[in-house]
Amino acid sequence: MNIVFAGTPDFAVPVLRALAEDNRHHIVAVYTQPDRRAGRGQRLRASAVKQVASELGLTVQQPIKLDGHAVAALQTLQPDVIVVVAYGLMLPKAVLELPPYGCVNVHASLLPRWRGAAPIARAIEAGDSTTGVTIMQMDEGLDTGPILARSSLPISNTDTSQTLHDRLAELGAGRMLDTLERLAAGHITAQPQDETLASYARKLNKEEAMLNWAEPASRLDRKIRAFNPRPVAHTRFRQRGLRVWEARPRDSGESSPSAVPGEVVATDRDGIHVLSSDGVLSLRRVQLDGGKPMSAEAFINGHALAPGERLG
Repeated sequence: MNIVFAGTPDFAVPVLRALAEDNRHHIVAVYTQPDRRAGRGQRLRASAVKQVASELGLTVQQPIKLDGHAVAALQTLQPDVIVVVAYGLMLPKAVLELPPYGCVNVHASLLPRWRGAAPIARAIEAGDSTTGVTIMQMDEGLDTGPILARSSLPISNTDTSQTLHDRLAELGAGRMLDTLERLAAGHITAQPQDETLASYARKLNKEEAMLNWAEPASRLDRKIRAFNPRPVAHTRFRQRGLRVWEARPRDSGESSPSAVPGEVVATDRDGIHVLSSDGVLSLRRVQLDGGKPMSAEAFINGHALAPGERLG
């Protein structure tokens, strides 16, 4: 197939590499978001997809929007299929109908569960035991198109959004190659999604990453893992922000009857043990505003943290 690839972040890179290495296909162009200013110096930074496409010697296009001019340019490429992975721009109907095999998308959930912007984090936060990738024929809705293929994998009790992201990205790459082969051979039939099972994964924000110590330890643990690496769960420590990168629920009877949620009930080499609504959460890796991430043991040594101190 002649393929136009459209993607922007790290998640799209394994699919791009897999397509580029497969001699059955030819990538005629790569579409990605325009360079953005980032970092302290606010320098223009190319997307992960652009960096890899340039490394592979592929033609890169970066339209600000897919207007009539961009669609006309896309038509001249005569793609058989457009492969889309977290591109970041909505595809107009003219683009969706342009290639003979349509626009095929990799989505990081088992659709129709977790449509939307943050499917990986929301699956962890909700306590799902399984997630996966869906290869979908795109339509004009938000992740509503018919399903071409799905592959699942388990979510462990130590997975963060970053670790799950990396596993799903590789899973999606392999599944996309298989799907394109079957699609070209006419051996695949798209299945409509069951709308009654749909759920929406809204975008993450910093405000919801604030830890509420009146919640159960298991929920706090899931939130910390879901919001790693961004926006990162956080609390307050001595009037300063404290990011929590890693924690674990702890079976412990070490708190006193008078302890309240958010109170530090013990500290040791295993962590800073904080009371929640139903038990203890052990903070294992933290970061004070203006500082670097560090182990709980190093943080305790540097701040003389004692039982009875309150977080939040």
